[in-house]
Amino acid sequence: MSGELATLAAEVSPYVTAAISAYGGAVLARAQDDAADATVGWGRRILQRIFGVTDAPEEAPEAVADLVSNPDNEDFQAALRVRIAKILAADAALAQEVRGMLAQAATSTVTVTASGSRAIAAHINSGVAITGDNNTIHR
Repeated sequence: MSGELATLAAEVSPYVTAAISAYGGAVLARAQDDAADATVGWGRRILQRIFGVTDAPEEAPEAVADLVSNPDNEDFQAALRVRIAKILAADAALAQEVRGMLAQAATSTVTVTASGSRAIAAHINSGVAITGDNNTIHR
């Protein structure tokens, strides 16, 4: 396995670890949930591309299942990186696709800026946002 693929596996590690922490055993499941965090969403897509989509959490590969059981375990994180690197080493096209996914993830951030007195900035707002004095909201 080349050092470049080990580096690629290390680069996907924060994404896939965040996804496993958020989704647990369902990280490879078919159901698509909107991820609250972009890192989690990209991690899930990367994991599903590398390991495939499953019908049940019990079908997760051992390296994924181990990390599901203990997401903070650095040994399990390292084992998953090694497994990913081996899979990518065996499939150059997949490795290239994962590189592309990482490039997209790196550039798909959302920046929201508020400027000025009482300014409001929101990427997603599901409630009321008001600035100013003495406002009253009637529902």
